Amino acid sequence: EREREREGRWVGRRCVPVFFFVISFPCVASPLASVEPMAECGRKALSLLEAARSRYESLQISDDVFGESGDDSSENPFYSTSGDSNSDNYASESNADEQRAGDSGGGCPPGGPPGSVSNTQAEEEGWSDVLRDITVPPYKDTYGPAQKMPATASAMDFFQLFVPDNAIQNMVTQTNMYAKKYQERFGSDEGWCNVTLSEMKAFLGYVTSTSIHRCESVLSIWSSGFFSNKSIALIMTQARFEKILKYFHIVAFRSSHSGQGLYKIQPFLDSLQQSFGCTFRPSQTQVLHEPLIDEDPVFIATCTERELRKRKKRKFSLWVRQCTATGFICQIYVHLKEGPGPDGLDTLKNKPQLHSLVAKQLCQNLSGKNAIIFTGPSITSLNLFEEFEKQDIYCCGLLSSRKSDCTGLPQSMLANTELPQRRGQYQTKMKRNMSLICWYNKGNFRFLSNAYSPSKQGVIIKRKSGEIPCPLAVEAFAAHLSYICKYDDKYSKYFIFHKPNKTWQQVFWLTISIAINNAYILYKMSDAYHMKRYSRAQFGERLVRELLGLEDCSPTR
Repeated sequence: EREREREGRWVGRRCVPVFFFVISFPCVASPLASVEPMAECGRKALSLLEAARSRYESLQISDDVFGESGDDSSENPFYSTSGDSNSDNYASESNADEQRAGDSGGGCPPGGPPGSVSNTQAEEEGWSDVLRDITVPPYKDTYGPAQKMPATASAMDFFQLFVPDNAIQNMVTQTNMYAKKYQERFGSDEGWCNVTLSEMKAFLGYVTSTSIHRCESVLSIWSSGFFSNKSIALIMTQARFEKILKYFHIVAFRSSHSGQGLYKIQPFLDSLQQSFGCTFRPSQTQVLHEPLIDEDPVFIATCTERELRKRKKRKFSLWVRQCTATGFICQIYVHLKEGPGPDGLDTLKNKPQLHSLVAKQLCQNLSGKNAIIFTGPSITSLNLFEEFEKQDIYCCGLLSSRKSDCTGLPQSMLANTELPQRRGQYQTKMKRNMSLICWYNKGNFRFLSNAYSPSKQGVIIKRKSGEIPCPLAVEAFAAHLSYICKYDDKYSKYFIFHKPNKTWQQVFWLTISIAINNAYILYKMSDAYHMKRYSRAQFGERLVRELLGLEDCSPTR
């Protein structure tokens, strides 16, 4: 209980300390003896939370746009005043790799990581211990939703900002075309009749319902077991659903000029990308990363070995550009493992510098806007950051001697020193506007940045350790990446659970999940949220019922 006295909670945008008092009946000691320590703990927790709140708001990060109110979304994932969080995992993974390499003797070669330069060469190329202030120009774009939605807008209205009726009608047309061609080749299907627009919406609704009510299979909706859902099962028979599922297509036939593996879904992806850009303008700070799209851990723990063998491994990798102020995913980029050419996923795994191709694709719309991009070790590189700076895109990224392209970086900053170091101790070198930071916090962490002045101080606030000094770039990186970790933790709960074997269908349902999450973010930023405050689960349920035609969702735009 005394440990809990020092903890607090973040509720919405307001800091509310929660204290747990123990009422006892002492036999020897006076009750007043325990009052002073408890009061001191309370004052310490309150001051720590207030400091965390002021630092958090100074970085212009929205506290809880994506999450619903309540215990599940109340904790600040970065400053960790209420216990251990997942916010350190992103950086600690890179640090652990380097520590393992050092322990096994298989780390960087004596001359440093490939591409790194000696101290003498680094000085000749302009790296220096002399620090100077840098200033990032103001952001040249507006921030927020691009259009105002009415207070009466439904969940369907927000979803159709990304998946409008014409996109669903195209699914209807392509599905009917594929069914006709399939039956011409393999024989008629007496139980089949052309699908309609309302049936396709219901089909999408049934599959989307698996993101709210987890089940072993979408067909469990019509079963009599634990996962059945009689409230929606009567809209369409199971036999009809299975027929649509059998013939469902976005692009029925390959055109003569479509040679890439995602041709069956590429038109939908292009339309979705365009709608993301047209409906929302992100903040100045954004992150390039791979979102959490792994299998549900509960399912993995409960399914049999036979079921695991039947499930094919993912054959693609998804990268996104995400707004750190809201969690809105602005752009997506898909790589296929069997993709041809030098930018296939297998090639990217072996050559980290080729991740710059992904970064350039994701940031092609940011040129000239003075955006700030946070990157992980696989993308961070001096050459990429200097190229982005010429386009008025500023960067801050975590470095790893094993995963990053270290070309042009001083070896002295990439090698772990044998001398004992204090937590919060750091060293910085500069080359023009680029800063290379080596910061110690239970291990060495390295950052490359041209977005924050190296002379400006920051602080990381921990429940047990208190305030740990660091450069402002380190604080900003940790805070923004931690918000994305918080988003990923929540996003995984609402991932569409339907797992088809075909890669293009896996990508399709994944992007539908992203579109629904983006729709919810726009809903929370609109007047409609002030009329009816739906949680993410309630919003998903409303959308499913509206797709199935069980709720009135007449157009309001």
